[in-house]
Amino acid sequence: MSSRHCFQAWQEVSGVDGGSTTSRTLIPECSVHILRAPVVATWGESLDQLLECKTGQLVFENFLRTEYSEENLLFWLACEDYKKITNETEMTVAASRIYKEFVQVDAPRQINIDCGTREEISENISQPGPNCFNRAQRLIYGLMENDCYPRFLKSEIYQTLLEQAE
Repeated sequence: MSSRHCFQAWQEVSGVDGGSTTSRTLIPECSVHILRAPVVATWGESLDQLLECKTGQLVFENFLRTEYSEENLLFWLACEDYKKITNETEMTVAASRIYKEFVQVDAPRQINIDCGTREEISENISQPGPNCFNRAQRLIYGLMENDCYPRFLKSEIYQTLLEQAE
């Protein structure tokens, strides 16, 4: 499934959240009926299917926010964007932002990674490469896939969307 088949039933609402980021929220009048049952059902096939869909990302983020763990998805998405950067200066700026927001000890949205991974990133952050965050991103993906995602599938948020999309 490509993201072009996924409809925007969620809207991004600009706001200050923790001083630096945009908050995304469900807009009640947004039409859940726009989400077709096959689209919502594919989210249950794998975390990859869910993350391929922009609306799926927003729904999953909303769920993670209820568990106080949205930093996992936000970090993973930031890493995906980081991998697309080709300009060295832009890469350095983006790496610094990701490091300060998610990786460094006491970061506003500190992710749960082992100290070895955190130290490896800290040592390389002054000259970051395109793979700078790969190890941490894999760890966070595994955490989401094995912990958060199964709970999401059982959540009221997902179950309600499944029922309403039918």
